[in-house]
Amino acid sequence: MLNLVHRNFEVMTDIPGQNPDIQKLMYERRERLKELAAINQTTRILKEGKPVEETLQQLAMIFPDAWQYPAYTVVRIIFDGREYRSVGFRESIWVQRQQFESINGKKGSIEVFYTREFVEADEGPFLIEERHLIGNLANMITGYLNSQEAKMLLRHTLVQQKIAQAAEDKKIPQVTSRQLLQKFLNKSNYDRDVYHDLMPFKVKEILLVANLYDAYSIEKEGRFSEHVLGEYHQLNLTSMPRITGVSSEEEVFVQLQSKHFDLIIFMVGVEKKQPLLLAEKVKEEFPYIPIFLLLNNNNDLSYYTEQPMMRFVDRIFVWNGESKVFFAMIKLIEDKINVENDTKVGLVRVLLLVEDSPQYYSRYLPLLYSIVLEQTRRIIEDVSTDELYKVLRMRARPKLLLASTYEEAKEVIDRYKDFMLCLITDVKYPKNGRADEMAGFDLVKYARGVVKELPVIIQSHNIENAKFAYELKTTFIDKNSETLVQDFKSFITHYLGFGNFIYRDKEGAQIAIARSLREFESYLRIIPEESLIYHARKDHFSLWLMARGEIQVAKIINPAKVSDFESPAQLRAYLIRVIQQFRNEQNKGKVIPFEESALLDESNVVSLSSGSLGGKGRGLAFINTLINNYDFEQLLPNINIRTPKTSIIGTDEFEYFIDRNKLHDKVMNGLDYEQVKRIFVEASLTETLIKRLRILLKYITNPIAIRSSGLFEDSLMQPFAGIFETYLLPNNDPDFNIRLKQAMDAIKLVYASVYSKVARGYIEAINYKLEEEKMAVVIQEVVGNRFEDCYYPHISGVAQSYNYYPFAHMKPEEGFAVAALGLGKQVVEGGKAYRFSPKYPTTEINTPADQYKNSQIDFYAVDLSKKEINLMEGDTAGLTKPDLDDAERHGTLRHLASVYDVDNHRIVPGLTQPGPRIINFSNILKYNYIPLAKTIETVLDVVKEALGAPVEIEFAVDLNRDKEMKASFYLLQIKPLIGSMEDYSFEPDQIDPEKLLMVSEKGMGNGLISDIADVIYIDTNVFDKRRTVEMAEEVESLNQAFRESGRKYLLIGPGRWGTRDRWIGIPVNWPQISSAGVIVETSLEGYPLDASSGSHFFHNVTSMNVGYFSILQELSGSFIRWDILDQQELVQRTSHFKHVRFRKPLQIKMDGKKRIAAVIWDS
Repeated sequence: MLNLVHRNFEVMTDIPGQNPDIQKLMYERRERLKELAAINQTTRILKEGKPVEETLQQLAMIFPDAWQYPAYTVVRIIFDGREYRSVGFRESIWVQRQQFESINGKKGSIEVFYTREFVEADEGPFLIEERHLIGNLANMITGYLNSQEAKMLLRHTLVQQKIAQAAEDKKIPQVTSRQLLQKFLNKSNYDRDVYHDLMPFKVKEILLVANLYDAYSIEKEGRFSEHVLGEYHQLNLTSMPRITGVSSEEEVFVQLQSKHFDLIIFMVGVEKKQPLLLAEKVKEEFPYIPIFLLLNNNNDLSYYTEQPMMRFVDRIFVWNGESKVFFAMIKLIEDKINVENDTKVGLVRVLLLVEDSPQYYSRYLPLLYSIVLEQTRRIIEDVSTDELYKVLRMRARPKLLLASTYEEAKEVIDRYKDFMLCLITDVKYPKNGRADEMAGFDLVKYARGVVKELPVIIQSHNIENAKFAYELKTTFIDKNSETLVQDFKSFITHYLGFGNFIYRDKEGAQIAIARSLREFESYLRIIPEESLIYHARKDHFSLWLMARGEIQVAKIINPAKVSDFESPAQLRAYLIRVIQQFRNEQNKGKVIPFEESALLDESNVVSLSSGSLGGKGRGLAFINTLINNYDFEQLLPNINIRTPKTSIIGTDEFEYFIDRNKLHDKVMNGLDYEQVKRIFVEASLTETLIKRLRILLKYITNPIAIRSSGLFEDSLMQPFAGIFETYLLPNNDPDFNIRLKQAMDAIKLVYASVYSKVARGYIEAINYKLEEEKMAVVIQEVVGNRFEDCYYPHISGVAQSYNYYPFAHMKPEEGFAVAALGLGKQVVEGGKAYRFSPKYPTTEINTPADQYKNSQIDFYAVDLSKKEINLMEGDTAGLTKPDLDDAERHGTLRHLASVYDVDNHRIVPGLTQPGPRIINFSNILKYNYIPLAKTIETVLDVVKEALGAPVEIEFAVDLNRDKEMKASFYLLQIKPLIGSMEDYSFEPDQIDPEKLLMVSEKGMGNGLISDIADVIYIDTNVFDKRRTVEMAEEVESLNQAFRESGRKYLLIGPGRWGTRDRWIGIPVNWPQISSAGVIVETSLEGYPLDASSGSHFFHNVTSMNVGYFSILQELSGSFIRWDILDQQELVQRTSHFKHVRFRKPLQIKMDGKKRIAAVIWDS
């Protein structure tokens, strides 16, 4: 209304012949209305309660309109050492200034400048009323600042009182955790806290609410910060945010009261509801701080979209394995706030993404920012070493805005129509408050009406929408495409001016390509005059420069027309002179983690190429971070906690390998895996990697392990354990070039394993696209020593912090360990090994005869006698399998073995008497030769806290003592063991016994499953333990049908599932039974059951939230009603299995705390 009145008065003052007194009166009234409008707007902005920085910036933007010459007025607000400026700010001699001071002594001022000379008034060119106005505005700002300070002080006092009272009530210290996250972030942030601020608004302080492992994952695997803060460093952005990590509600409020935060991120893993409850409490007291949820699993999206408490959360993002999502979250907030200023000041372009699915915008935004920032990186290559100039240039990148409804998108288009670079839109999203199947098409029509020739991408799951997209002359991208990311990247790069500058002749034919500003200038000197005129008339030069962020150059060139110059030569000289004026060389200064000197220190994890470290690599780097941030020596003074020498090839090398060797189409066309391996071995790695491998192998002459590290492998809730290949190489050939070739071949074969039948089936089974899995490679020195022609560690093992199969007085939360002589392959693949409780290492439940029967009889070692290795044979090509006689000759059984006294049925520690040797680590576990049990218990406890979930570790032990007489415990790998942790309970005795199909007192899993009606079970009448390999093949065939239909089934079989020992169970690998919703292992007469202990198999079961039941005949409360199974509809029969279907879905109840499970049927 005020604007309308304002315009009416302006019209009235322009009426010819009007009385001068009336004109003066109208002018004064108009000025007073402007002042009143400024006060009203200021009041509204202050009431919004936004952060001080954002509030003062907004005020600086609106104040010029309140003075009598707004077109020539600029404003600067100074407070607490920072400046907030209006558009086009520059100082002049005509200034009106008002000081102010907050209650805590912080000083500030409002400064109003006229940019040109005007007639003298009451105070220079300024009116006395404007002096009153600036005084009122300063008083309003002072009141706002004082109220903010008082609120923070009051809240902080109340929270401190609340925490102190809670601590007093509980009689415990206020901080009981090891503060692993805080120590990690404090160490990572060292020397990064103070940077120069050049942007109107930036995210400076982030509060991260997470456990340590969640935070570690999104902070790029311990190198705080190749993708989080590292994006800032590589792009020479100096305004880095500081992250404060907390892990409890009390800590959240302590931090919020102590300082202002621009963004709060809740990293959501296992616990789903608590973050929403805490978000509600935070929003009640701090409604102006944006809150983002970052989910670890996109399967949780449906849970959150149905929650009414989501109104307290601003955005949901999904962690997809790429740390860049974190950087995208920060930049999205900044762009939303800065876009108004940056479009006016720098003419920056706006890229609008319309997408309501968190799963997809969590993928798109990092991709878009990656492309935009890569363009910026290319700019930097041509920019001066003047650091300030670099930073200024970074501001010119296009701003990305996200809309999730038709109305939001329309508002952006209307507001920034003069700056729109591109529209990327989904088809179906809310319009008028409801999901609209045509919303995307309607938006495109509207946008094209406002901005003609606007580049548009329409993307959809429905391929039928492609026809409508092409009718609208837009690009269509299928969301289901295996090459979705590449399709996206191609469009952005080639159609929006983000790519190279293509010089063309007047007919449009290509004559040259400029990849940088340097090349652009070089070709500008030599292109034909007709090409020069062709591009100049179409404004191609300024448009390309603008897209690159060369704002200053573009703004000079853009107004100039061809007609302004007497000749093409004069135009050419002008363009070259302008470019030379603004272009300076810069030192690339690109940070490369690889350094030769770093290879000498085993505590370093050295990156041999850029990109993600992958799941396994991230875990290894995380181990190093944990060891460096936590002083294990205080708790374990008598043993070294170490990691082997480790180097990692980032995922970028994998992508280069596929692209440079043109392998993408070949592997996607379904080649046989053996053919894929041959093609990959013949392909070439980059020269840079080969050079670094040469240096690496110069320093490592012991055997090496070359392991897969897929993007999702071993990651939290992404179960890919054991799906890809690992190769162990002797690395001892006298010909260095052969050693190098073996290492390179192993790397290529690890890459090839992404396309194996097992990997393809598994990725398909869990609804991922093959293109989404990228492979990093870990190169580790093998822990161990040389014994004749064998190389192996004294002990390898696996330990878990939760024991699903406790016995005697043991508790599940006390965990368990499985150890073996030799390499860890024996344990992780479920071979014979020794199982014990770290809490009660001397407890032995098995009889001496059973111990002898189940004892390890051979072991894995690297075969040093092999000079020529055929890696095509598989991951055992470089290995050998000696027996215990060899180990005894090597002297490695001394502290590991005992003797079975057959005559007296007893176990005799040591090797002093003849008889069968058994591996039970007697001298270590019973007589504490080294504190192995205590070490495992302590490490599990610390790692469990760090990951915020039950955990599994892989370890190796070298008993050789150092100069301090300490043996060494090597942490090789860590993985979270994640099942459904939601509380669910039931009482079996309250269920009708006639409805019970089976009950297990050794159940694993939690919750209710009510959508399974199919059961595949062993035909007990024809079971033959000699045919277990054939049984595995039968199950795989049955599983394939379920994979194709998307249905789940209940699987019942004898002995261990997932073992590599065919005599104690069915030797399946995970993809062969990947559609099983519940797995049951049972003992049969003459076929006893031991718990499945293959590490990789077990990790996949728990990560997939699959129910896992053991039904032992000797437990009276556990049973299976085979008779009821036999009465159901027979769908299919194989040689050893039956597939039956119940009329109604089964009710499968799992009580995780009591470890009981029941399956209920209904006729």
